[in-house]
Amino acid sequence: FTKCCQETGLLMVVKCRQENTALKDCLVGYYSDPLFHEECKTEYLKQREEYRATGIKKKRKKISSNV
Repeated sequence: FTKCCQETGLLMVVKCRQENTALKDCLVGYYSDPLFHEECKTEYLKQREEYRATGIKKKRKKISSNV
C-alpha cells in the first residue's frame, strides 16, 4: 500500500483501492485476534512497569515496511 501511494501521489485514492482493501483486511484480522490482543497488552504492561520502576522511557523499535 505504501509503495503504491508513493508511486501514484494524489491519484492514490483511485489507483490504490485494491492495496488499501488488502491492508484493511490484514489489520482487521490482527485487531480481532484475542491472542494478539493479549500479547500486546502483556508487552504494554511490562513496559509500563519498567518505566514506573526506573523513570526511563524505553525507545520503541522502528518497524521497517516490507515493500
